[in-house]
Amino acid sequence: MQESLIIEEFANAGYQVSPDAVALIGSYSAPDTIVSKVLQSLDDSVLVVGREHLNLGGVKIPEKPTDKLAEKVAAKLSRPAHAPAVNILSDISNESTCIGEYSEFVRYFRDRYTRLSGIIRGRITARPIESLRARHSGREYDSVSIIGMVSDVRTTSNGNKLLEIEDPTGSFLVLVRPSDRDLWAIASGIVHDEVIGVTGSITRDGHLMIVKSIVLPDLPNRYNQMLPDNGNRHKRSPPTPRPVGWGINGSEHGNGDSAAGCAVLISDVHIGSDTFLGDAFSDFIDWLGDGPEPVQYLVIAGDIVDGVGIYPGQESELEIPDVYDQYRRAAEYLGRVPKNIRIIIAPGNHDAVRLAEPQPALPEKIRSIFSDDVIFTGNPALVEICGVRILIYHGRSMDDLIATIPKMSYQRPELVMIEMLKRRHLAPMYGGRVSIAPENSDHFVIDRVPHILHCGHVHTIGMDHYKGVTVVNSGTWQSQTDFQKRMNLDPVPAHATIVDLATLGTKMVKFA
Repeated sequence: MQESLIIEEFANAGYQVSPDAVALIGSYSAPDTIVSKVLQSLDDSVLVVGREHLNLGGVKIPEKPTDKLAEKVAAKLSRPAHAPAVNILSDISNESTCIGEYSEFVRYFRDRYTRLSGIIRGRITARPIESLRARHSGREYDSVSIIGMVSDVRTTSNGNKLLEIEDPTGSFLVLVRPSDRDLWAIASGIVHDEVIGVTGSITRDGHLMIVKSIVLPDLPNRYNQMLPDNGNRHKRSPPTPRPVGWGINGSEHGNGDSAAGCAVLISDVHIGSDTFLGDAFSDFIDWLGDGPEPVQYLVIAGDIVDGVGIYPGQESELEIPDVYDQYRRAAEYLGRVPKNIRIIIAPGNHDAVRLAEPQPALPEKIRSIFSDDVIFTGNPALVEICGVRILIYHGRSMDDLIATIPKMSYQRPELVMIEMLKRRHLAPMYGGRVSIAPENSDHFVIDRVPHILHCGHVHTIGMDHYKGVTVVNSGTWQSQTDFQKRMNLDPVPAHATIVDLATLGTKMVKFA
C-alpha cells in the first residue's frame, strides 16, 4: 500500500497522521488491514495519529523507522492538499467559428501577418512593398527594409536563394547570394508562409532586392523572463542553458525555494496500441505518489490514446479496438494519480477530435469518462500554473519543419522547437502535413512568450533553453511500431520530464 494511500485513508476518516506512523504501517505486508484496525480503535480526542496510537490497533512497534523513510513520508505530508488552480490563457475550445470559406483564409493570414510584422517593426523601419516601385528612379537604393510573408522559396541555377515575399500592398523578389555564408544559411532555413523582415538594396530595374540582412520575429536577444516570487522575497530568473539530465536542484539562480512544487511533462501515451508500454506507465503512475519530488501538476501534450482509423492497417496493431474503451483504460490509469496532483490533458492527432488544427479539447462524451478535476485544453493551449506559463502544443508541424529546414531531425526535437520560437509561430507552413483551420485569429502565433514550450508527437526526447524559454519534448510511452520500423525511426520511450516551477530546473526520469 503506497504511503499516499495510507495518508488518504486517515484523511478521509478525519485524522492527520505522523510520518513515523505512516512509515511503520507501510513496512507491513497488509497495511490496509492495520489502517482499518487503528481507525476502529481511535476516539474523538485524537487529532494526529502517531506511533503511540498504533498499539491500540494491535500493531507491534519495532525499531524506529529509518530516518530516510521518515523524511520521505514527511515530505509527502508537507505537500499541499491540492495544487493551485490552473489559469488557461489561450485555447480554441468553444471558440471555433470557421467553415473553410475563402474569406476566412484571407482573414487568417492577414491576422498572422499583422501580429508577426508588428513584432518585427520594433527592430527595423520598414516601408510598404508597393512604395519600392513607386519611388524607383533608375538608381539603386543603398538600404531599404520591407516586411512580408514568404510565398515562394527557390534556389537558382548558380546557387542563389530567391524568395518572394508579400504584404497587403504587393509582392517582391529578394535574393540572397551564397557568398555571404551566414546570411545564405539563414535563407536556407526560410519556409513558406512565415513572416520575415529583409533589408537590402534595390537593383536599377526596380524588380529585385539584394538582401543584406534577414530579421525573424524571434525572441529579443536579451529576453529574460522573471519568474513569479510565489511569496518569496527575491525574483528569480530562468536557469542558464544546461545539458539534458541537469539535476532539478542544480540551478544557480533563485533562492532554491521549492514551494511552487514541480510539474511533470509527458506526451504520446498511446493507450490501446499493442506497443503501449503498460508496465512502465504503471510504474510512472506509482512514482507520482511515491517519488521524492513534490509533484503538483501532470501535463500531457496529446495522443493519450492510439485512436482508431488514424492510419491504414492500424486495426491490426490495436490491443483495444474501441476508442471509448481506450479512454476508459486511460481514465483508470489516471485515476490512480494522487488527488493533490492536477492533471492537464491536451489532444493530439491520434485523439478523438478534429484533425485540423488548432484542435479543441476532447468532447464532453469523453471528458465525462475521467475524474471531474481533470483539466482539458485544446491544442495548442497556453496555461499558467504557479505563475509559470506553459505553452502546450502536440507538435505535428515538426514533421513539416524537419522535412524542410536543413540539419533538423527527429533525433533532436528540441532544435525544431527552437525554430518555432525563432519564428514566433508553432506551425508556419500551410499545406503540408498539418491541416490548418482558418479561425478568426491565428492561434499558432506566439504573442505572449511562455516560460516553457512543451511538445510531443515525434516520440523522441529533447530538452534545451533558448533566450529564457525552456523547451521540452517529452517523448512517448509506446515502443517502436511497424510504421516506425519502415521509416527507420527509433523512439525513446518511457521518460518523464520534471520541471521545478520555482527555478525552471529540469531533469528526465526513465521508467523502462
